[in-house]
Amino acid sequence: MAFYRIFLRWPLVGRVLAISVAIIVAAGVVIHFLEPVTFPTIFEGIWWAVITASTVGYGDYVPATLEGRLIGLILIFAGAGFLTTYFASLAATAVTRQNAYIDGKETFKEDRHIVIIGWNERSRTFIHRWSLLKNSKSILLIDESLHQNPFSDGRVHFIKGVPYQDDTLQKGNVKQADLVLITADQDKNERQADMATILTIIAVKGMNPNVYCLAEILTAEQVENAKRAGADELIHTNQLASFAMLNSLLCHGMSDAVMDLLDHVNGSHFKTIVMEDEWDGLTFRQLSNVLIQKRMLLLGVKREEDVIINPPPELTMKKSFQLIIISD
Repeated sequence: MAFYRIFLRWPLVGRVLAISVAIIVAAGVVIHFLEPVTFPTIFEGIWWAVITASTVGYGDYVPATLEGRLIGLILIFAGAGFLTTYFASLAATAVTRQNAYIDGKETFKEDRHIVIIGWNERSRTFIHRWSLLKNSKSILLIDESLHQNPFSDGRVHFIKGVPYQDDTLQKGNVKQADLVLITADQDKNERQADMATILTIIAVKGMNPNVYCLAEILTAEQVENAKRAGADELIHTNQLASFAMLNSLLCHGMSDAVMDLLDHVNGSHFKTIVMEDEWDGLTFRQLSNVLIQKRMLLLGVKREEDVIINPPPELTMKKSFQLIIISD
């Protein structure tokens, strides 16, 4: 009785396969004992049962007795029926899983992945550029407005759902993620989009406090709230665009230079690197000369939460500093 209850919990495909295998093995054993001359071993009996149940009928083994032929008839009706049901169930399961994957209902089971929340032109470009970097991290996209996975090549796993709800984040296995990028909802006004972003930060950090969370904020008023919610880094999109416009008006062509430096796929770009032991105690000027020999242009340092661009040449470098450079 206990086994029967466990058996009923099996998936339909597993139950049908188990019954089919049991019928075939039983028929093969019985035919061997009924006709030991025609079927000298149990293997030959099982071989005949498989061929008969699958209605292939090679004809290399044929029962000679009435009892053997009756078993063959039972095997054709019962075994073939269960095998047909098995393959139909298998195909239906595959189609169901494929549809669930396309529709964003399939749970993501990998780990150490990057989660992108929100579908828009920014996330589309990010995914494209990330793929060009040939990074090994898998990409998971979470969005509530999409009806299907926008990528048909399988490089992105899609989860449809509200990003600040636990069941959506659990489907995306956010507990095991390395990075989370939250983009602003383009279907909401700026204030509502920022409120949704902050709520998503709280939900993500509540589920995985150690994940690095990068969020897009549109209004200056919500920057501090986003930091309080737990974001590790913020991209103030409107301010970033305004600064780029101002610099381009004052220094024509500056936007092209900035775009090149932010592109990690082609040419030189911004980087941060850690201090090496032998650099400890050097001045900013001395370290700049050392790095120039390695085709690295030293721009500034990051000291705890402070970023200092073009510091005084005599600034003493410390092991705790992070270096902001331009490099290939």
